[in-house]
Amino acid sequence: MTAQVRVPKDPTVPLWRAAVLLRVLTLLFAAVVVVTYLDEYARPWLALVTIGVMAGWTGVVSARYLRPTDRLLGFTVADLAVSCAAMSASRLVLTPEQLAGGSTPLVTTVWVTGVVAAGAVGGGPTVGAVFGGVVSAFNYGVRGYVDIDLTRDLFLLVGVGFVLGLAAASSRRSAERLARALRVEAATAERERLARSIHDSVLQVLARVRRRGAELGAGGEAVELARLAGEQEIALRTLVSTAPGTTGEDDTADLAARLRLLATGRAEVSVPATEVRLPATVAAELESVVAEALANVVRHAGPDARAWVLLEDLGTEVVVSVRDDGVGIAPGRLAEAEREGRLGIASSMRGRIADLGGTIAVETEPGAGVEWELKVPRASR
Repeated sequence: MTAQVRVPKDPTVPLWRAAVLLRVLTLLFAAVVVVTYLDEYARPWLALVTIGVMAGWTGVVSARYLRPTDRLLGFTVADLAVSCAAMSASRLVLTPEQLAGGSTPLVTTVWVTGVVAAGAVGGGPTVGAVFGGVVSAFNYGVRGYVDIDLTRDLFLLVGVGFVLGLAAASSRRSAERLARALRVEAATAERERLARSIHDSVLQVLARVRRRGAELGAGGEAVELARLAGEQEIALRTLVSTAPGTTGEDDTADLAARLRLLATGRAEVSVPATEVRLPATVAAELESVVAEALANVVRHAGPDARAWVLLEDLGTEVVVSVRDDGVGIAPGRLAEAEREGRLGIASSMRGRIADLGGTIAVETEPGAGVEWELKVPRASR
């Protein structure tokens, strides 16, 4: 039975609920303020209309924010536009004396803090700080002056937006790391289960075939079957004992882990003790090229040929060498294959490495084997 992985739900759901609650509570506060100053406004009817629009928009954003998705940034920008428009209506609602005095709050009062919270949760710390700055700029513009109280509001809004956005971004990263850890744990458990099963069945059979073929003496088909069984036993043991490679949060993969899985009875793989992380697509392409080179050894290098794979991390680039001790390639044979349209090596291996911005070189002589050297810069994408 395959292990099941329970992926954590969106970690920002509680933050969205808090943002909706903040929007509702601040709407109620704004309504109380409007009722309190209604008789003093220059246009009381416009104040009531503005509160009605704010109430309707609060319902819209509440419904949207309670079912968050990855496509919320555009909606939060629309939310910011509506909130700033409601703030601007205060220039028509309040009297010039009320605007200049500063003692009478704008119609929106603290309701606009809700959009800063929404921008922070949806877009992260930078978006949260920008939303706070935009709301503060409209606050300056509607009032028509700058003083210490409005500047204090600026720092509060920008700071709250940044901190809340930082918390949301951190929650998302933590959830992603947990999801990856759960997937690795499930894959490891499944691998261990398969390893036990394989050890009790397939590996024992392969080991018995290898021993029995060796006991029958040199030469003959039995010895060849024993050799093949031994190679497959080694390859299978490597497969079930190697931890699965994982893709990091920056979409990178460990090339060393991928290449270890290519080890067989005829191919040895040497990699650094530490991870060699590359963009996941680059690592996958290099693994495929190395696998193709090893397949060429099996097909063309001779039945007794062995291969060696060496991975080197040089900082700015990675170098992979694939060498064998087979029959080698006759001079001009690769060029002849290209002219005849057999482009397996030239088009596949060389083309893949060229697409990664790297280079591939080959050294060979008849009877001296073949060595491929693959160089790929870390800046490849």
